[in-house]
Amino acid sequence: MEPSQLPRSAVLIINARSRKGRAMFREATRKLEAAGITLIARHALRDPKQLVPTVRQAVADGAPMVIVGGGDGSLSCAVDELVRERSVFALLPLGTANSFARSLGIPLDLDGAIDVIANGRPRRVDLGMIDGDYYANCASIGIAPLIAETVPHNLKKVAGRVGYLSWAAYQMTRFKPFRLTVGEGDSAEIMDALEVRIANGSFHGGSELIDDAEVDSGEIVVQVVMGKARHRLLWSWLASVLRLDARKRTTREFHGTSLRIATDPPLPISIDGEVLAHTPVTARVAEAAIVVAVPRTP
Repeated sequence: MEPSQLPRSAVLIINARSRKGRAMFREATRKLEAAGITLIARHALRDPKQLVPTVRQAVADGAPMVIVGGGDGSLSCAVDELVRERSVFALLPLGTANSFARSLGIPLDLDGAIDVIANGRPRRVDLGMIDGDYYANCASIGIAPLIAETVPHNLKKVAGRVGYLSWAAYQMTRFKPFRLTVGEGDSAEIMDALEVRIANGSFHGGSELIDDAEVDSGEIVVQVVMGKARHRLLWSWLASVLRLDARKRTTREFHGTSLRIATDPPLPISIDGEVLAHTPVTARVAEAAIVVAVPRTP
């Protein structure tokens, strides 16, 4: 049985290269301590490569709670180190899309996120897996990896989500549909696809796109935007953002604990915003893998 209360002591680790990280470190430290959280250690990391070893060391040292501040990519890197561990994972959403925070119902402002850490509750949630790599929220095939591979870092830093979406519109002119295979052997299904979302949570790119994906469902959801014409992908996005009933007619979903995914041609996969794999892969759910700090609901 999980404890009903969150720990009152933690290690704070912020990716100072995330869009808001450098400016937020001192303010987050002050407000966490004011909220009654004892910070055993605090780290403002200028080198993103130090994030994983710093989280790993905090867990090895027995930190009751590890607070990570950054974007979805930073959070996704961190979760591998907390799988099946006793440390609670808490997050400060300091990125552009903040999809994992949205899927967990965590406020996107600093005060709201700190209130969750100080007054929320622990919740055991699933993680996704691409082959052997854990991730927090959503992996994708299609336009998202193309954007992730090419977007200038300074564009995200200066213009935030607006800049990201502008770059996405530009990259749409280079994008090509592909053939997708989901499953293996006689049960495999082949279709034309514009985008594939391999979801543990309902948000992708900061928008709620995968209605049926839940962080504690015990399954992974593969959502396919079907077709060959690029305008169908734009319509699917728009219908999802506006919550139109038509959004469900633009996609097809596959649910399971393990699904084999292949494309023709082989394509990159972005995992919570970072290109870290290529098809073919096996997508799995890691059920009840970590404990996270979430809002306390009545």
